[in-house]
Amino acid sequence: MIIKLIKNAETYAPEYLGKKDILIGGGKILAIEEAIDMAPRLAEKMDASGKIVLPGLIDQHIHLTGAGGKHSFVSMTSELAISKLIQCGTTTAVGLLGTDGTTRSLQTLYAKVKALEQQGVSAYMFTNYYGLPPITILNSVREDLIFIDKVIGCKVAISDIRASYPTAQDMLQLLTQVHVGGLLGGKGGILHIHLGILDSGMDILFELVNKYQFPIRHISPTHVGRTRKLFDQAIAFAQMGGMIDITTGASKYDEPFKQVLYALEQGVSINNLTFSSDGNAGLSKIDENGALILFPAPIDQNLEQVRLLVKEGGLSISDAFKLITCNPAKNLSLAHKGTLAPGADADLCFFDKDLSLIDVMARGNLLMHNGNVLISNEL
Repeated sequence: MIIKLIKNAETYAPEYLGKKDILIGGGKILAIEEAIDMAPRLAEKMDASGKIVLPGLIDQHIHLTGAGGKHSFVSMTSELAISKLIQCGTTTAVGLLGTDGTTRSLQTLYAKVKALEQQGVSAYMFTNYYGLPPITILNSVREDLIFIDKVIGCKVAISDIRASYPTAQDMLQLLTQVHVGGLLGGKGGILHIHLGILDSGMDILFELVNKYQFPIRHISPTHVGRTRKLFDQAIAFAQMGGMIDITTGASKYDEPFKQVLYALEQGVSINNLTFSSDGNAGLSKIDENGALILFPAPIDQNLEQVRLLVKEGGLSISDAFKLITCNPAKNLSLAHKGTLAPGADADLCFFDKDLSLIDVMARGNLLMHNGNVLISNEL
């Protein structure tokens, strides 16, 4: 086993730990101490003097195999390259399907997730897509969660004209499959819920919690910042103990970092907020000549919006980075991710004092150094 020793790192776990040495082996963090001394022949040493070290970043909603299609076939986005993830510090990605469960398949998504793992990052997936009845790899959502290693939850859409207009009973049946499948499969099991802009908003989610008393931790709404009205509902959901996910790459009424600041002003705990990119989703706009412009949603806005929380919003580095480290790890029940602690995966991001990303390490392997991606097995 190759042992690596990182020296003199200004360390955030994401809580501030101070200047520390970090010992890594077997893809895991073995120790974090003020000083760790080893003979040169026993460890590869990396001097992190002057660098800020944080956990590798988590993107819990990203279209790894492409998305789009609302403007016909030409608007479908392409598969995402691993280098794009590494360049923005994403060492854990959760892939999913969007509107299209016909030309896009869960089998292809699973293959992409496994490929990313082989290339060096960590990747997971949600089963199903927008609609009902659910599409799955095996015979049911429950079986996917139990038997397929990379499936950690299920996706569905509500309050969207592209969705299936599920009832509360439909959602309860789906949630039960997710919950039981998670229990039997040793996973947290969450229902990741795409929110559209219809007036129904999050009404059905409040019904599930208040009327049917379903545990709120299994209900994971995303795109909560599409409109101010929807976001006010999301704030109420978070005040009940729910986790709400703010999209950074698309579907927003205001800059995501400002949405976070507003939520905090309303008394929402920073621990109930996450960012995800919706990266690689198919977006469009009309230019000044009336022509349709097609483009993929950016995947780097999670990090950019966190920087803005620190630089313009006045949040501490520790609090701001919770949205893309420990909070999504908690939401996804990935206890070995989103933190720097003995036993956690050795996923680390190295920044300069201006929070510019310099180096990226995933499972103990250096994948970016001095801004240069080191992946050699990318087609």
